[in-house]
This record gives sequence, structure tokens and C-alpha cells, in this order.
Amino acid sequence: MLSAEIIVITLGVVSESSFLTQVVTLFGIAFLMTIGVYGLVAVIVKIDDAGLYLSQKRAAIAQSVGRGLLVFAPYLMKTLSIVGTVAMFLVGGGILSHGVHVLSEWIGEAARETALIPALGDIISAVVPTLLNGIIGLIAGVIVVVVVSLLSKLKPNAQ
Repeated sequence: MLSAEIIVITLGVVSESSFLTQVVTLFGIAFLMTIGVYGLVAVIVKIDDAGLYLSQKRAAIAQSVGRGLLVFAPYLMKTLSIVGTVAMFLVGGGILSHGVHVLSEWIGEAARETALIPALGDIISAVVPTLLNGIIGLIAGVIVVVVVSLLSKLKPNAQ
């Protein structure tokens, strides 16, 4: 979802440019995102392997670091699964709200109205669009799950 959001933003930035500029820009962004994202994922996936490797070394410091990585890895994975799910709803909701003019206007109006709240209005109005995008993403996710569940019940089981 984040990749789609970045591509949409990039297209918006270069929309007035020549076709060649758009293609080169999108290629560059896609290439950098792929290297960055998959590189980071590779490091995260291999963190427990690195921990095991280091924990079997002779040096006490390497063993300590290795054991630390082995303890840290499950907590990192759990945290990333939660943060990733929340980010997916936020970004997905943002894409949907930007694509549906009524939602976009409603979110903008909500932000403008909350800005009028005394003392904390500016802070609240800065958070409201993100919160509403997250709610829209969550609703869309629930709809998809319900539809897929219903469709899977209609399809006969292959045995």
C-alpha cells in the first residue's frame, strides 16, 4: 500500500512534466523503493540468523550480541506486524479518501472545524485527517473481508 501511495504522490508531482520525465522519475522511485524496502526486509528476516551465528562464536561480546539479537527478533517481528497493519489501514484509507472527492472534502472540513477548538485545535486538526483515513481504511478492510468470506462460502469446496 505504501508503494502505491508513493507512486500516486510521485505521479502528482510530475503530472505536468513530459512523458519521458514521468517514466524516468517513476522508474527511479520504483528502483530506489525496491532496493530500500527489500534490503531492509532482508536484514530484518535474517536478524535471527545473524543472532544464532554470533551466539556460536568464541568471543564473549559476539555471543552476547548474538543472544541479544535472538531475544530481540520476536519482539521486533511482533511490533512490525502491528505497525505494518496500522500503516496499511492509514495509507489505504488515504488512497481511498483522495480518490473519492466527497470523502476528501469531508476530511478537510473536519480538519477545518477541529482547528476552531480553543487551545488544542491546531494539534487536533493535524491529527484528524490521519485518524479519519485510518477509519476509512479499516472500514474498507472489513468490507473486503466480509465480501471474500461470503464469496468463499458460495464456492463449493474442492476435494
